[in-house]
Amino acid sequence: MKVLVTGHRGFIGQNLVQYIKNNTDWEVTGWEWRDSVFPTVDGNDWVIHLGAISSTTEQDIDKLLEQNLEFSQKLYQACQRLYVNLQYASSASVYGLASDFRESSPGNPMNPYACSKYQFDLWTQLQTPVKLVQGFRYFNVYGNHEDHKGSQASPITQFTKQARDTGNINLFHSSDHYLRDFIAVEDVCRIHVDFIKQVTASGIWNVGTGTTTSFEDIAVLVRKHYTATLTHVNMPDQLKNSYQAYTCADLTRLTATLGPQTFISVKEWLSRQTDQTQSLVP
Repeated sequence: MKVLVTGHRGFIGQNLVQYIKNNTDWEVTGWEWRDSVFPTVDGNDWVIHLGAISSTTEQDIDKLLEQNLEFSQKLYQACQRLYVNLQYASSASVYGLASDFRESSPGNPMNPYACSKYQFDLWTQLQTPVKLVQGFRYFNVYGNHEDHKGSQASPITQFTKQARDTGNINLFHSSDHYLRDFIAVEDVCRIHVDFIKQVTASGIWNVGTGTTTSFEDIAVLVRKHYTATLTHVNMPDQLKNSYQAYTCADLTRLTATLGPQTFISVKEWLSRQTDQTQSLVP
């Protein structure tokens, strides 16, 4: 089995490449975006397309259209032409401020990034693929190798860094009311591989846990592992009108496809990280 991962140096890409190496005997290669350069699709059994502009605050529409939509369409077409299966990363941001998180529900993207993802989702549904095309709407993914994302990193990573570096965690006011579906990147990687091994259908699936945790609860969990205070701050104006206060994946389709899933909880993940760190101390 030969697998090409686009965006292999990004947060999820790094984790996925390592997961494949650790858990399969597949040959995996990576590719990163360069202007006027297209990846070599031929010879692969699967392409896992993770490469994209992932910033939810990106305002350059032309750039988003080029890299997130038009490039994805070209990659889709190349995979179909060369008979290569495709998995691609979509996003729960396509649901916007909705409360219905079924894959069949209409999207309501609230920023250019979410629009670019939703446009590609809609475009794929209008095609008639000759090879498998599986889209995954990631909910709030967190884990190792996302430090470089800065303010775009998950609250788990941001709060941990703040607690370690400054002894203080900054929270938006009313953070107990911001409830998100947080999924560990290890579970995301597992689902990608399980689909390749087990699923012979095309479509779009939610990839979340079907449960929620508030930002406040995450900060309290992080504080248990580090000596830190909590400070409440105002939300930046640029986020106020588009910030998702609630996300929770409807897992009906994922469960019907793969069966019941067991996910790593935020509490469990943080405990694992603390245990690993302590084991490194002489």
